[in-house]
Amino acid sequence: MFSDHDRSACAESSALSDRTAEVPRARTASPGETSPGTRQGGKIAQRTVPYNLRPDALRVELIDLGDAFRAYQQRTEPDLVLLATLHERKARAFAQWAEVAGIPSLQHEADRAHKAAQTTREMHHNRAGTVDGDATSGNVPVVERLLTPGQALHARTVLDHVPAQAPHPEAAVHLAVLMLTLRAARNGTGNITGQDLTSWLHGEAEPVLEKLVTTGWLRLPGTITEALTSRPEDPTALTIPTLLPEQCPFTFGKNTRAKLSGWAQKVVGDRNLRKKKLGAASRLLALYTAAHTRPDGRLGHPENDGLHLGRIATFCALPGEEIAEHAELLLHAEWLAEADTADGQLRGRLAERVLPLSGLL
Repeated sequence: MFSDHDRSACAESSALSDRTAEVPRARTASPGETSPGTRQGGKIAQRTVPYNLRPDALRVELIDLGDAFRAYQQRTEPDLVLLATLHERKARAFAQWAEVAGIPSLQHEADRAHKAAQTTREMHHNRAGTVDGDATSGNVPVVERLLTPGQALHARTVLDHVPAQAPHPEAAVHLAVLMLTLRAARNGTGNITGQDLTSWLHGEAEPVLEKLVTTGWLRLPGTITEALTSRPEDPTALTIPTLLPEQCPFTFGKNTRAKLSGWAQKVVGDRNLRKKKLGAASRLLALYTAAHTRPDGRLGHPENDGLHLGRIATFCALPGEEIAEHAELLLHAEWLAEADTADGQLRGRLAERVLPLSGLL
């Protein structure tokens, strides 16, 4: 072309047009196709993502999720918010995949991912002491709580179990039944020491044990005196027949049982309750209020605005009219920050110092 100086400008233009027409144009992706640099396949949850899965956005999301989960496993520190987000994305993606492919097991995987997201968020909120929506409220303290919301639910189940099982309607008997139940809740057997019994029951330990043994609710291998003098290196084995495996009404595991027992021990042994020398009824009330709180420490569900005095009276083995007196004692012990018993409800709020012992409703 450059040596052909005799051609006219028109001829040159025509020749260039001919050669340009011979050069293929750049290929553009048609709808549904992917660019050459996009990965065509991947794996997630031990499943291979089909290279031809449509819509394309679903295929890309599944591949990205598989990469994200593998990257998360390489982290040196957990990030529960991030993990919950990944589970939520997986639940949505697998539900769509199940609908597109018509494979029931994919929907099952989506349901599992949804539950995993809920559990992970619950773990995060328990560690942070908040619930969904708390972060922006500005009114809810961030507290490291001893019990998860799930464990608190089990604690309330045990508390509800006590009045029905206690062989005598006395506060000290109810307290002993609760504490011994938490020692033996897994298989009907457990260990106690004399120090345990006297710290729970003070001067009432011997007559209370006598009532429990006489009625058959509790079995001891020796005498009550031997139980009261047993030491940590040689504890007393106990058996509660109604909690033996074939009859036990509880479904929680070994770790939860230990957590619940430790929680109850911390409440009953609270330093201010001990300093004020509060009796069994007041400490039962402390347990009941701790187990029935909202994130800000207020008592009862918002819709109920408090705790029903009749249920409290049954648990604490108290006449209903005496609950106000014991609530006042808990105010002086700085267990409650507020308390009011008008209209058949105990309204109030736990003191900030005991919020770690509160069991979220």
